Amino acid sequence: MSEIGTSVRHPDAEEKVSGGLIYGSDYSLPGMLYGLILRSPHPHAKIKAINIDEARKLTGVKAVVTGSDYDFPLFSVAGVKNVDDRLLAKEKVRFIGDEVAAVASVDLETAAEAIKKIHVEYEPLPAVFEPEEAMKNDSVLVHEKVKNNIVNKIEIRHGNIQKAFSQSDAVVEASFETPIVHQSYLEPQSAVANWDAHGRLTMWLSTQSPKLAQMTYASALGLPLDKIRIVQLPMGGAFGGKLEYKLHPICALLARETGLPVKMVNTRKDEFLAGVPRLPMKIWMKAGCRKDGTFLAKQTEIIANCGAYVNYSQGIQLSATTRHDNLYRLKNIETDSYLVYTNTIPKGCFRGFGCPQSFFAFESIIDMLAGEIGMDPSEFRLKNASQKGDKTPHGWHLGSCGLSEAIVASTKVADWKNKRRSLPKKKTAGKAYGIGMACCLHVSGNRAFLPFFDGAASYVRIDEEGRVMVSVGEPDLGQGSRSTFALIASHELGIPVAQVTVSRVDTDLSPHGLGTFGDRSTTITGSAVRNAAIDARNMIAEAVADELNTVPEEILFREGFVVSKRDPQKRLLFAEAAKTCSFKKAGETVLGKGHFIPPGVTMVDPETKVGNISCAYPFVAQVAEVEVNLRTGEVKVLSFWAAHDLGKTMNPIMAEGQVHGAIAQGIGFALMEEIPLKNGKTIYNTFKQYKVPRATNMPTIRALFIESNDPIGPYGAKGLAEPALTPVAPAIANAIFHATGLRLTKLPMTPGRVKQHLARFPI
Repeated sequence: MSEIGTSVRHPDAEEKVSGGLIYGSDYSLPGMLYGLILRSPHPHAKIKAINIDEARKLTGVKAVVTGSDYDFPLFSVAGVKNVDDRLLAKEKVRFIGDEVAAVASVDLETAAEAIKKIHVEYEPLPAVFEPEEAMKNDSVLVHEKVKNNIVNKIEIRHGNIQKAFSQSDAVVEASFETPIVHQSYLEPQSAVANWDAHGRLTMWLSTQSPKLAQMTYASALGLPLDKIRIVQLPMGGAFGGKLEYKLHPICALLARETGLPVKMVNTRKDEFLAGVPRLPMKIWMKAGCRKDGTFLAKQTEIIANCGAYVNYSQGIQLSATTRHDNLYRLKNIETDSYLVYTNTIPKGCFRGFGCPQSFFAFESIIDMLAGEIGMDPSEFRLKNASQKGDKTPHGWHLGSCGLSEAIVASTKVADWKNKRRSLPKKKTAGKAYGIGMACCLHVSGNRAFLPFFDGAASYVRIDEEGRVMVSVGEPDLGQGSRSTFALIASHELGIPVAQVTVSRVDTDLSPHGLGTFGDRSTTITGSAVRNAAIDARNMIAEAVADELNTVPEEILFREGFVVSKRDPQKRLLFAEAAKTCSFKKAGETVLGKGHFIPPGVTMVDPETKVGNISCAYPFVAQVAEVEVNLRTGEVKVLSFWAAHDLGKTMNPIMAEGQVHGAIAQGIGFALMEEIPLKNGKTIYNTFKQYKVPRATNMPTIRALFIESNDPIGPYGAKGLAEPALTPVAPAIANAIFHATGLRLTKLPMTPGRVKQHLARFPI
């Protein structure tokens, strides 16, 4: 009765559409106070003095805290953050939006008034906003201990780059630029915090990793780990942006100061001013190939602007620097990558973790190379595509690889060859048409920066009535992982998926889980759920073997029954078998335990950056058809075909939803989304200014799923969500080139930028 491979709706579906779901920003406690943050108006300044007397005197204000009161550092236990940030600035502010003070009051209106009455004496300092300027020897230093503001440099050297270029029949190069982009989740960052009489902190958060939050905040607040409990609440979007965030421990500080529960929710202005948007990059890339299409060499320089603090940017930099090198069979690689401080908003994780930036450059260069030798871009990719069994230059072991199949499938359904010939001739009414493609790969788990372990654990609890509760440490961000875990447990126990519930994460009750990121949930956590369900199944089989006149090894779980393999007439309802197992142990609940440690996975070498960082690697090939208005520069994506090697399609409706959502975000990245800065300040405060795709911007979409049957993931499954976004922008850029002959290298490709190119290079 397995329901794996059938469409199962999200367990929160009814609550979401009815408006009944309590998100993190909805959560409240009796007697709760409300907190707000005072942010720096300067990009770089010394804090000479802070006067909070007037704010404290306001009726209803219960606490005002500053960096002088709580001089706590904030860093990640995951090992990808420098200790360069504090909960509240003490001596200096380093970007417009830096947290300076916080207040807690009986209502938001009073808290806002109190913020206005905090008087800060600043001594403005020279600031630097562009990374190239920041890297100069005489530049302003954002952090005095970091020379030339270069936080981290990565050097990659494989093969003989000069020899490879000398053997190349075609060499192309270009410079690319990607912008600051916000995750645009509908629910802003939020927190509710409360301390009990014993000095124990409970925090209700919409977070991607309750355990990492617990570990990071315990360190930041100077608490033992068991003194913090994190309860994960439903969230209205995350997309990488809801890992550790300073609002959370600041909320805890205010709650400790007042002795009352405190709630804090970012305004949309806060999100644009001091969120953790995508890391912008400037990328120069040069590549060479033989005239038969053999890819020989690639040279790259990346400059990434992490802003005032590192956050997760060092891990993102590593991803952008190395991952695209594993997509095609390529031996000669030279890369220099720089992560640079500036006095701008700190950057963080966003779906794709550095890949959307680097693949925009890489997959554009691939098209340029193919064009230089007169080869079809899809054929060039097929000729060089990585294959199952390959070991890549960075040490990745490809246990499964459906890249070639994805290229063939996407181009076939798109009618690629016919449209490559016919669309450029279609120019009518001032419009041009083109079709382009791009590919990518990603990870299913990321060992690159997890120093303690990689893996996951799960509990499967079965009560005496046969109800099943699955517990994991990786929260569902809305993508549907709870339905996937329920499918896995139901499959192993032979019961309907409706009989299985997956609990929300609570660090007091759930197993230790690293969190939801790096497309690790289905592959790694799903494997742990499978093992826990098998453990629970074995307990039941052991308990009922005598009643079925057989041995545990000869018992089957199927169609809601526990059945003797020897004599199928001897059977028990699953609920009866669970009850028997419980009663034989004096009412003990059946509790299956399982864990999964991905085999063959390693940390990257500190020098070479070589390491098999994931147990499975998903692949994607996407094709975009566009219409370009030659008068206005407007680009409209007409149709989109997306072929995804996800190993095994666990839940088709959720998988398709992931692809549709990713394409929407990719279109935003390609054509409209950008946070411009003016003297270090974000000038967009609302979605009225910051444009995201609407329904009218969406093309017709055809999602195709390639099942490569990965040897590690549960039933062959691996990741899907993050790589579904990555190739969208280069596919659109390549389609624009096909339509117009114009190579656009800066995102977003807005009508204004397209029109400028059309004016400079008339068709």
